[in-house]
Amino acid sequence: MRKPLLALAVSAFGIGTSEFIIMGLLPDLAHSFQVSIPKTGILVSGYALSVTLGSPLVALALARMDRKRALVILMGMFLVGNALCAMAPTFLLLLCARILTALCHGAFFGIGSIMASHLVPRSERAQAIAIMFSGLTLANVLGVPAGTALGQAFGWRFAFWALVPIGLIAGLGLIRMVPSQPAEKMHLKHEFRAALRPQVQLVLALSTLSSVSLFCVFTYIAPILEQVTHLSPGAVTRVLVVFGVGITLGNLLGGKLADWKQMPVIVAGIMLLIVIFLAMPFLERSMVPAVVIVFVWGCVHFAAGAPLQARIVEQARGAPNLASTLNQGAFNLGNALGASLGGIMLTEGVGYQYLSLGSAAVASIALLVALVALRLERNENNSAEKNQMVSV
Repeated sequence: MRKPLLALAVSAFGIGTSEFIIMGLLPDLAHSFQVSIPKTGILVSGYALSVTLGSPLVALALARMDRKRALVILMGMFLVGNALCAMAPTFLLLLCARILTALCHGAFFGIGSIMASHLVPRSERAQAIAIMFSGLTLANVLGVPAGTALGQAFGWRFAFWALVPIGLIAGLGLIRMVPSQPAEKMHLKHEFRAALRPQVQLVLALSTLSSVSLFCVFTYIAPILEQVTHLSPGAVTRVLVVFGVGITLGNLLGGKLADWKQMPVIVAGIMLLIVIFLAMPFLERSMVPAVVIVFVWGCVHFAAGAPLQARIVEQARGAPNLASTLNQGAFNLGNALGASLGGIMLTEGVGYQYLSLGSAAVASIALLVALVALRLERNENNSAEKNQMVSV
């Protein structure tokens, strides 16, 4: 099943590059449309809100369709959306094109996660999802820097045009390599009931809190490295590549560990994150410790990504379409809230060096949620064992 997972990973690479490439193009876009950079930031928040609010509706609309066909349609939306971005004559039309592109994001990862988990034995589901998500993490290592460089050299429109052939390759890979996979018979009542299960709601909370703690710092990582660590802009770019390598390795490692012990891995990962965030203010002052802590942070943080997506598919068994897509919305909601939390802290006079303390506080809340989920899981397992003994 390596070829189908490779096709899913290539698609994830394209979608991830499309999502994050906008960060490096904001100054060029602001100049091109003669708007302020803060207003241009609407392209980021609008994308995130579209994933959060719109993707579940798209997933429900495609839920009765063969999953392979649904993924091909979503990749078609990706192609059209990025082509419209490249041609957009006004800022408003560019925003609309970004919203269209975002609609395929959450639905693709939601449906794709379900497909990946069904391509392998049950004991390897988290690893399969991690392989698909490796495309998203590699986008931060290769796709975003390359796309940003192209946009800066030839204009921001060229960066979006460059995504079109990636989408074509991904679409052909889905058509040729991914087997047909009929969706389970869907009932809206069952989908909503599955999404409202306590364990599913706890995973959604964990996904949101995880992203809040990440983006509270990551949104402002460039000024942190420039003003606290005193690195040059070129050195900051290299550190971000190191972070990208860390999140890629962490994603794959988390998938392997989650197939072994799912919730303990998540709990241990959050505990390590709290320690990392508390240590950051002291380690950011020097170059070598700062680079090391950024790498370790990326590795540990993304080691929880695959377990959370695998867990949502497992806990929403029988009706995973809506819940799986909602989890992608939870991640993106956390992105927006984390950036806002960091902005509020800076506005209130907290220095860049201490933004990680806000992340540590959010991660502490996430730890409490994870412990509740672990306790509930153990109680459910004990009850199941007792019922089994009674029936025997």
